[in-house]
Amino acid sequence: MVATFKIAVLGAQGVGKSAIVRQFLYNEFSEVCVPTTARRVYLPAVVMNGHVHDLQIMDFPPITAFPGRASPGHGSGAEPGLIPLCTLQEWADVCCRGLRSVHAYILVYDICCFDSFEYIKTIRQQILETRVIGTSETPIIIVGNKRDLQRGRVIPRWNVSNLVKKTWKCGYIECSAKYNWHILLLFSELLKSVGCARCKHVHTTIRFQGALRRNRCTIM
Repeated sequence: MVATFKIAVLGAQGVGKSAIVRQFLYNEFSEVCVPTTARRVYLPAVVMNGHVHDLQIMDFPPITAFPGRASPGHGSGAEPGLIPLCTLQEWADVCCRGLRSVHAYILVYDICCFDSFEYIKTIRQQILETRVIGTSETPIIIVGNKRDLQRGRVIPRWNVSNLVKKTWKCGYIECSAKYNWHILLLFSELLKSVGCARCKHVHTTIRFQGALRRNRCTIM
């Protein structure tokens, strides 16, 4: 039976999250930055160590707040001064549709932009605040993109890695969408985090097959 994993990719404008997705799927990179204004859904088929998995990768535009998070005000069933967003309100926002039902989150920031790190820091906290008590935690992987611009780094790598791994208890990977560095490692680690137990102890070699549909890829 083919397992389907839903993945949400979030980040501030200009961090290169869409470039990461396109480099993974199509092995291509564009120097032209085109802002993401609407949710984009990709459906690659992934074969990892002989097992097939369907991925639903959702590339979201920058959001002001995570859907389902309580907003200022007051109402029944909420903490004092907070009003929870109802399901209808959440689904009314097309850009955020499906964001709360994914199996894993990829939060991307630009290692040369402090504000982009503060953005994913806020989104991560809001994800935690909206989790339903008693349900399993949804894996979150923090990704520092633009490693090729290492000299412009604004936060030391060790500081970020230590915070993310030890305090946030999240995965952490740095990559370069431009040079396709650690892109495949990112998605390989992601599959492990969402329960691909068969892949945890096996070294994975990854390649693409052009014979497949343009929006599908293969990991072997």
